[in-house]
Amino acid sequence: MARYNVDFQLSVEDMELIEDALRRSKTELASNLIAEGAPSPKLCEQTQKTDASMRQIHDLLGRLHNQKVFYRPKNAPYVSG
Repeated sequence: MARYNVDFQLSVEDMELIEDALRRSKTELASNLIAEGAPSPKLCEQTQKTDASMRQIHDLLGRLHNQKVFYRPKNAPYVSG
């Protein structure tokens, strides 16, 4: 039986590329949603599908962000900004 691979070998550049592609997709979906104009029954279905896709992309971007390890100096106190 097939199972999922849980060990991914992605570089930082790979993750940036994935994030950029997701952001572009989200922007295109939002642009299409704005361009649709007045709602009709058909557009309402399409709008709901587009909204669901945008939510999935947004959630995925959030999960990717939460997995990042940000730099914090070990020998000195951390000062942001």
